Amino acid sequence: MNPESIEIAAPTRAVKPRPLNVTAPVRFSQTLRSHALALPRFPLATLQINVGKLCNQACTHCHVEAGPKRTEIMTGAVVDRLLTLAAGCESLTTIDLTGGAPELNPHFRRLVMGMRALGLTVLDRCNLSVLFEPGQADTAEFLATQGVHVVASLPCYSKNNVDKQRGLGVWDLSVRGLRVLNALGYGKSEAGLQLDLVYNPVGAFLPPDQSKLQADYKVRLKADIDVDFNRLYTITNMPISRFLHQLKREQKIDAYMDLLLQSFNAKAAQGVMCRNLVSVGYDGALYDCDFNQMLELPHRSGKTIFSCDSLAELQAESIVFADHCYACTAGSGSSCGGALA
Repeated sequence: MNPESIEIAAPTRAVKPRPLNVTAPVRFSQTLRSHALALPRFPLATLQINVGKLCNQACTHCHVEAGPKRTEIMTGAVVDRLLTLAAGCESLTTIDLTGGAPELNPHFRRLVMGMRALGLTVLDRCNLSVLFEPGQADTAEFLATQGVHVVASLPCYSKNNVDKQRGLGVWDLSVRGLRVLNALGYGKSEAGLQLDLVYNPVGAFLPPDQSKLQADYKVRLKADIDVDFNRLYTITNMPISRFLHQLKREQKIDAYMDLLLQSFNAKAAQGVMCRNLVSVGYDGALYDCDFNQMLELPHRSGKTIFSCDSLAELQAESIVFADHCYACTAGSGSSCGGALA
């Protein structure tokens, strides 16, 4: 591969990055060059949609800085346009719904049903406790009826660690949510309803080996709370937003960035999710990933869902990389689907 073909996140008319306020010891673009890595796009397979920042939780690691007081929410007009664009994209296979708590968006069910009617796999990134919010009594049943793939947050199999990261009482609600989903067939191979869990480190370190941690989760959750699930995703904490603030308070930001750099994995870099994914903001703006979205690093085209004629045309533009991308390429790698290598 020709290192000169690598596109760097230098400011252009289309890309006006918000300062990260942290710089890696070696720029990410330099590391790509040193490994002779070019990372062009693959055909678009996943459309990740952030339906808003409203959430019933305010987790310490949340890169979205979501919470109960956030008012940003996706409108019906944006949902309509997304359904139209998805219908016209032949390579698209998966819709990944995130937030905030996606279920709190008033158009959530229409969006799910519309995408499922197109034959697309729909993922709901569910924090579990939202299933017990007012108006959500039948949400789990709705997800099961629609065959939605649930990706549930459970950063540890320890009550203390979960409550520390996600808030007091969240563990108990999470256990209730998992049991409700299990009762509907989620996590049971015979039912065909996929239930995956997500682990995030509770500090400034990389996730452990995903396969080994998954085995531990399966044993502990079955023995301790009689819960089943399909897969575990390990996701590295991104040094942005709330986690960045935590690192700075604890004076660990330099050490964490150095850890990410020293753990760079060229194989993982080749599998980064932005190569076949596009992220959509609640307002219809386009980004290469959810993390770029939170840093206000727009898609290099500068387009929104309302100014592009099709999702396929986004393929022509190169990916916007910056130093936070080290988090996706450290160790075994990290994506919204877990480890990469």
